[in-house]
Amino acid sequence: MPDSQLLYQIAITLIPGIGDITGKKLIAYCGGLEAVFKESKKALLKIPGIGTTVVDNILNRNCFHTAEKEIRFINENNVRTLFYKDDNYPKRLLNCEDGPLLLYFKGEVDFNVPRVIGFVGTRKATNNGRIICEKFIKELKSKDVLVVSGLAYGIDSCAHKAALNEELKTVGVLGHGLDRIYPSQNKKLAQNMIANGGLLTEFMSDTNPDRENFPKRNRIVAGMCDAIVVVESAGRGGALITAGIANSYNRDVFAIPGRVDDQYSRGCNMLIKSNRAALAETADDIAYIMGWEDVVPEVKKQRELFLQITDDQKLILDIIVKSNEISIDKIVIESAISYSKVAAALLALEFEGLIQSLPGKLYKAY
Repeated sequence: MPDSQLLYQIAITLIPGIGDITGKKLIAYCGGLEAVFKESKKALLKIPGIGTTVVDNILNRNCFHTAEKEIRFINENNVRTLFYKDDNYPKRLLNCEDGPLLLYFKGEVDFNVPRVIGFVGTRKATNNGRIICEKFIKELKSKDVLVVSGLAYGIDSCAHKAALNEELKTVGVLGHGLDRIYPSQNKKLAQNMIANGGLLTEFMSDTNPDRENFPKRNRIVAGMCDAIVVVESAGRGGALITAGIANSYNRDVFAIPGRVDDQYSRGCNMLIKSNRAALAETADDIAYIMGWEDVVPEVKKQRELFLQITDDQKLILDIIVKSNEISIDKIVIESAISYSKVAAALLALEFEGLIQSLPGKLYKAY
């Protein structure tokens, strides 16, 4: 990528008053990234939600010096950038309104593999929690999952190590820049991950691991995964924040239950009790709910031949069959059938075993 294009990509993330949502709105209204910086003040002020202060921040171009410095760091340290319009950007994050405009990455991995799962939990993991985490990841090896976590102490580190031991790719999402590793004790683990997955962050170099960065980090973990597994958690903590964000993104959440008097089972039990997570006793529970079974019975593939389905259902099924995965919104557009009728037809087709619902309101045919 030419440094000039990267300069604009970094610069827009540095403009005071512009976050990920507003940044995408600006690019859409102006017709392109570079156009944001070349648009007139009068035109920028016509964009809904963009005030004088933000427009002045765009036009003074103070952010370009910092962006140039970051490009030097990127070039000197083998860092890749992932802009939200790039093909290699984690596509699941595109379904999240507040997904990052730009990500920084060290490693080698395909973020858009069919199965991505996140493991989160307390930093004060018990021995039993580590054993369970390792067991689940070992059982998921046959599903060829990409394992995501936050490179923190406890369950995060355990998940990354277990994935490496099982020769699975694993990605750590950081709450700071790629010029450091926090906690520092995980430097060796981080190096191994770069060779077998990688490190991902939305933060530039020289960004400290400040407390407010970790909820931002958690939204990336939640958004780039199909499902989140909470292994151990107290009644409060980052794992529960990640689970809550995953719920808001329509991701599947699983929690491993524990004894009612165990401090680090309280969070998991609460998630299950409040129907914010499915109970998972084994990795097979996850695979079943996610539709990750290795073999789909042949009878399911043939059932359409013997079913009486309506014309609307047949049209919707044909649309789904032609797509690898498709959202309900796109089905409504392509079929020209009302949302309520499409939803009812999808439910009927799913009951008949012809289609499968996926996280993020996506559907695919068996």
